[in-house]
Amino acid sequence: MITRRNFIINTSLAATAVLASPSFAFAMTKKEIGLQLYTLRDQLPANVKTTLQKVASSGYTNVETYGFSIKDQFWGLSPKDLKKVLDENNLKAVSGHYNLGSFLIDGNTTELVAAIEAAKILKSEFLTIPWVDEPYRKEINDYKKIALRLNEAGKMCKNAGLKLAYHNHAFEFEKHNGVTGYEILLNETDQNLVCFELDLYWVVRSGNDPIQLFKDNPGRFKMWHVKDMDKANHDLNTEIGSGSIDFITIFKEAKLAGMKHFFVEQENNFATSAFDSIKTSSEFISKKII
Repeated sequence: MITRRNFIINTSLAATAVLASPSFAFAMTKKEIGLQLYTLRDQLPANVKTTLQKVASSGYTNVETYGFSIKDQFWGLSPKDLKKVLDENNLKAVSGHYNLGSFLIDGNTTELVAAIEAAKILKSEFLTIPWVDEPYRKEINDYKKIALRLNEAGKMCKNAGLKLAYHNHAFEFEKHNGVTGYEILLNETDQNLVCFELDLYWVVRSGNDPIQLFKDNPGRFKMWHVKDMDKANHDLNTEIGSGSIDFITIFKEAKLAGMKHFFVEQENNFATSAFDSIKTSSEFISKKII
């Protein structure tokens, strides 16, 4: 029997352990492995149900969607129908990548409103912006404009019970008069409205240090993309634990980063098949990291 006295003692011991070891706190709360479904972009459109079944059987409990459009929805499924398939496989779409049409350029909210509605139906926590087209990110003023739009979208998401996130590639780390686009986005967005999904592969690929970013901007990186870099060809990905990125060290700084969720992603260079690769990655993370 658990008495009130034993409950208090056990709770106190657990709290002491957390204070003594931040990594222990991470281990207690970060047991879910996510997958960015773009990894399976060749398989999903053909058979959503079978693909998601295989995702669940490979050790994943969270997913991040991609590819939503007003016309085709999610690979031909409505958000409601996709939610049903996810529920059947005990998967949660905690985030989704949504292209917002021309919103970042001209403020047209048509696709943003549709994305927010889809994310709400999926009961997602985050709505994530994955990309900015090249013509609209050439100079400092472009990034300043993007930051303003992100704040606007962040307000709309907050009003809808969602959080807005921005996902990086390498181009954000290019300098414009000595300042990177990423610095502008970090400094000129409201941290109460806009957070960041840090793609660790692209940070390392661009010659930057993720841990230094955490130190300079603590708490801003609520999500990560965990994507490994092939040792021989840095343009290629590989299974987590098989490449050149030291994820074990990076994960030790999860609390500093503010990370709540992470998603495995592999865009190419699968060892045998995409399904084998995602399983290899989840097994490495389960055994070596969390």
